[in-house]
Amino acid sequence: MTHELNPEGLPAREAALALIDAALSRRGGLDEAASVGAVGRLPPRERAFARALAMATLRHLGPIDRALSAKLAKEPPPRVRTLLRLGATQAFYLDVPAFAAVATSVELAGMSKTSRSFKGLVNAVLRGLLRDGPPSDSVGDFAPPWLLARWIGAYGEAQALAIAAEIAREPATDLTTRNPADAAVLATTLEAEALPGGTVRTERRGDVAAWPGFDDGLWWVQDAAAAVPARLLNVQPGETVLDLCAAPGGKTLQLAAAGATVTAVDRSPNRLVRVTENLARLKLSAEIVAADAGAWDDARTFDAVLLDAPCSATGTFRRHPDVLWAARPGDVASLATVQARLFDAAADRVKPGGRLVYCVCSLEPEEGEAQVAGFLARRPDMVLDPIAPGEGGAPLPSLTAEGTLRILPHHAEGGVDGFFVARFTRQAV
Repeated sequence: MTHELNPEGLPAREAALALIDAALSRRGGLDEAASVGAVGRLPPRERAFARALAMATLRHLGPIDRALSAKLAKEPPPRVRTLLRLGATQAFYLDVPAFAAVATSVELAGMSKTSRSFKGLVNAVLRGLLRDGPPSDSVGDFAPPWLLARWIGAYGEAQALAIAAEIAREPATDLTTRNPADAAVLATTLEAEALPGGTVRTERRGDVAAWPGFDDGLWWVQDAAAAVPARLLNVQPGETVLDLCAAPGGKTLQLAAAGATVTAVDRSPNRLVRVTENLARLKLSAEIVAADAGAWDDARTFDAVLLDAPCSATGTFRRHPDVLWAARPGDVASLATVQARLFDAAADRVKPGGRLVYCVCSLEPEEGEAQVAGFLARRPDMVLDPIAPGEGGAPLPSLTAEGTLRILPHHAEGGVDGFFVARFTRQAV
């Protein structure tokens, strides 16, 4: 798409700088920064451009940084490097005219004392990049080196590179239907594709609230892979179900739409507001509880429990490329400790004979396969319940020999989020 230069262009580009800074400095991440401060005050069109520019920069950050490093004799201040990143992204990936990409970057450099003396450098480096042409899109450059090395160790080089190849691709929008039987009709209405399990995938862009069926509560936005874990609980109308770490609530909506009596627990009251709003739009109901899932003071047990545990979220990079650059090697180990605690707390909530589904949107084995091994060693009352091929709409390549799911981003045409999913039953005593 082409974004023409306009009088509001500089504020939008300054906002993109702020979004990149938030994504890379871990100050709440890109999504939080997009709705506050100067970014949130931009007109909708300019805010959309700022977000598109920041997202495209993060998707291509590896190749861009490699190309920039070849042009820089020494490392400039962070603002200057990010200005160069944004200039390259505009010219190579957003079809902004080359003169505009360079001119706006130079002008932005002059607007801050930390970058003013680098205006000449910004101009020279960007012009040099333009002469060279787009950065070499070597697949191995798209992922941070430490993460790529982890993926090679876990899945082999071919699979790791296939994962990395998904980083630069802008994903379609996936919708979960309130009634899976409506998927075919909605696919026609939205000029979309009906996927296995009741997901509808569309290439539409823009404000989803204006799409057909939104006001009627016929669907909600949810990645196709993220919709699989709730389906695997196979809940029946009237069953009691506990959704732990429930926000932003897509799985809560699935369980309520299936007719279950749902209790949704999350430690963030702010994030639970969105769950409540979506339940109202869908005309569904659930009990909403703001509490730490591992220390919730409630004696109830449930027919089924879903734990979507806090994780490194490396599997969500298709829609949130900032997770790759915000993650640090130590995160996985620290989160694994939290996951083990919540895993045991979730199991305690399952009635004898009931079901438990554990999932994480992570590509890291310590948060998935290793968690299951440790859990089964600690909990003889819990038995792994193997998942069937294609069950819940899961891609066939994702099924493991143990009957768990290791969904990789390239396992479905058009891509999906990376997930690990395992299902258990609690033995009757």
